[in-house]
Amino acid sequence: MARDMTESPLRDHPCGGYRFLPGIDPYSCGVIAAPGHEIVHATLAQPLPWHEGLIRIRRHLEGVGKKRQSLCGVELRCPEPHSMAGFIAFNQKYCALLEDWDMIVDDCNPLARTNVAPVDEAPEETLVHAFSYSEPSEAERPTFVVAGAGELLEGTLVEDGIVRSGETGQDALVEKARYVVEVMQGRMTGLGASPEFLTTLDVYTAHPLHRILANVITPGLPPAARLGVHWFHSRPPVADIEFEMDMRGVQRELVVDL
Repeated sequence: MARDMTESPLRDHPCGGYRFLPGIDPYSCGVIAAPGHEIVHATLAQPLPWHEGLIRIRRHLEGVGKKRQSLCGVELRCPEPHSMAGFIAFNQKYCALLEDWDMIVDDCNPLARTNVAPVDEAPEETLVHAFSYSEPSEAERPTFVVAGAGELLEGTLVEDGIVRSGETGQDALVEKARYVVEVMQGRMTGLGASPEFLTTLDVYTAHPLHRILANVITPGLPPAARLGVHWFHSRPPVADIEFEMDMRGVQRELVVDL
């Protein structure tokens, strides 16, 4: 069920060490570290099947003295774009695990998420690629993760919500990308984060990027001129969505072998 983004203020996680911007049932719109904490980003040395991967992430966090609730972001890779019904069905399984782990806060899923389908060497099943977590820190620089978003109207999971659905011409792709950049800007504002603290901008599309980068991404998110963008030759997780982004501002990037 979609929630009204205009009525979703930034909320404190009671024990996770971060604040989150509520989104829809499968994921939040983003997370930012609570005072006295920072968010750390970790890429798996070898991707793992999503269910087993989340179990191992939990064991890893608890094994180094952190609560499972410190997990605040998950990045997935799926075999191919889902139908909208298939995406909703996957989300139900994903959310059921989080509910079983007592990760839900006041009926809201606080975890940010990205889920995309690689064009090349697609996995046979949905895998965990990376995750983010909160830990105590004296860092003064704000750290945050902006969840993945494609050109799907905020707060919806319906085909009619896709911007220029079924169109892949250059004008349509530019319009799709412009909408996504506006979502990224809005989520940054909602988190209380500043673009100057961005460290990574990720783009997920199977389409040429040069025109979009020059005319949409860099003007809308100026740090892209300095940082560049990480272009993943991937499709968003739902058929007919063509362009997705996520972003983060962190101080620590790890590679972990689970």
